[in-house]
Amino acid sequence: MVEIREVEDTINRIHEQGLAWGATHLSHGQEAVAVGIAAAIPPTDVMFVSHRIHGLGLALGVTVESLLAESLGRAAGSVGGRGGSFHVTETSVGLVHSYTIMGTQIPQAVGAAYAAQVRGSTQVAVAHFGDGSVNIGAFHEGLNLAKVWNVPVVFICENNQFAEFTHISKMTATLPISRRAAAYGIPSETVDGQNVESARTAVGAAIERARAGEGPQFVELETYRYGGHSRADKAGYRVEGELERWRQRDPIAIAEQSLVSEGLLDARKVEFVAAAVKAEVAAATEWALAQPEPGPSEIFCHVYAPSRRLQPRRSSA
Repeated sequence: MVEIREVEDTINRIHEQGLAWGATHLSHGQEAVAVGIAAAIPPTDVMFVSHRIHGLGLALGVTVESLLAESLGRAAGSVGGRGGSFHVTETSVGLVHSYTIMGTQIPQAVGAAYAAQVRGSTQVAVAHFGDGSVNIGAFHEGLNLAKVWNVPVVFICENNQFAEFTHISKMTATLPISRRAAAYGIPSETVDGQNVESARTAVGAAIERARAGEGPQFVELETYRYGGHSRADKAGYRVEGELERWRQRDPIAIAEQSLVSEGLLDARKVEFVAAAVKAEVAAATEWALAQPEPGPSEIFCHVYAPSRRLQPRRSSA
């Protein structure tokens, strides 16, 4: 969690310095959700993830170097510098892709779960999405079809209280969100997403139920987005005092307090971890900045199948 926050501080800084371009979506305050999910899901399962990907990507196993290089548009990035800050793929750790069109990952995860069912595999598919996606048609279509086919899929809603600039209470009629799953006969629960152990336990149990043939499962993880929707959003729409109340339940502080109380951590070790992470991320940033951008000859990579017609023309000069 400390690494996630340091990496996102760095991504924010390189954007401020004009070293990276385009939008970026940070997840300060939501780190326990990312780590809790990743701790519960083996790399042999597959994940279809939302656009707010930095934390979950790192927790799943995307390297700091790869993520920073992608954010900087460098060829060494996870998708060759083409995706930027919020399109990340790393199939070696089960991350199929992160999606910017709200809710589209939900039916795709259902399709992957159906494929696993047909193959007779024990693989589980996971759809990870935000609270804004639950009012999208694909959400309802995906949950309905998952139950009809009884496929091994887990739906994880990371409820950070805002869909872009609108609080959940102003756009979602039924709360908590997990109650919506009951309409499709899908078992569900709402869990404290600020507590990494609570998140891990709930997601892990849902994964194993799906793997055991109990069909689709639904977990809502309640958390809070400290920043705006993107760097361009100053979040002036917040209710006074709301951010301060949530900061009192900071996920990193909660985890530190828990580890200290169990005798697994002390103040010296906390300082050591913070310093080690800062040095690691600084070195990764320096490395990523030194990497080349993708060249013009790679313009058709990952777009079209190889074809002589699509080869770039050579200059006759």
